[in-house]
Amino acid sequence: MSKAGKRFREAEAKVDRGRLYEPEEALALAKSLAFAKFPETVEVAVRLGVDPRHSDQVVRGAVVLPHGTGRSVRVLVFAKGDKAKEAEEAGADFVGAEELVERIQDGWLDFDMAVATPDMMGVVGRIGKILGPRGLMPNPKTGTVTFEVKDAVREIKAGKIEFRTDRGGVVHAPIGKVTFDTEQLRENLSALMDALLKAKPAAAKGTYVRSVTISTTMGPGIPVNPVSAQRVALPV
Repeated sequence: MSKAGKRFREAEAKVDRGRLYEPEEALALAKSLAFAKFPETVEVAVRLGVDPRHSDQVVRGAVVLPHGTGRSVRVLVFAKGDKAKEAEEAGADFVGAEELVERIQDGWLDFDMAVATPDMMGVVGRIGKILGPRGLMPNPKTGTVTFEVKDAVREIKAGKIEFRTDRGGVVHAPIGKVTFDTEQLRENLSALMDALLKAKPAAAKGTYVRSVTISTTMGPGIPVNPVSAQRVALPV
């Protein structure tokens, strides 16, 4: 197991492991601890009180972050005819049908998110085993299987992210860059927490939000008070 680098250890030493930080404080600290030569992403890990082994406890959804993610997203749209034209006009980077499926089967995956019209899902299903494990498969639960392709593309370009619990019941999500100011990051965190609370499965029992940790791409995790993190959620 490799040892942590000097700069990481120095940053980690500034995190008080004996306390739970308030959201704004944790975000400001994360920004101050960033040491990479590139603008690091600010990430959130939320451990939920669910058991993803049961399908009725999988938490999945999407949310448009008010200030975006700070990165350019390449969007691919599976569509034909007028819907393909709509996707192009909305700013989709790649638009097509069977020819895109063939490119992907040949190993091409130079895109970040995929959208498909419902009538194209029979074709897209052929590459489900390729897209699924990479989190690229269009899904109606996240709004990426829709005839409203123009809206879908614009939302993604504006900062829409998808989230889903991993095997341990944890949701990992980016909420911006260290170049964002603390208030922008707080508002993005607010939107994410609001979406997670609204996505709470009826089958979930006990404490729903177990823990919240904020970090940057290269930095240490900062424990956040989960109660306070829920309070920053937008009003219902």
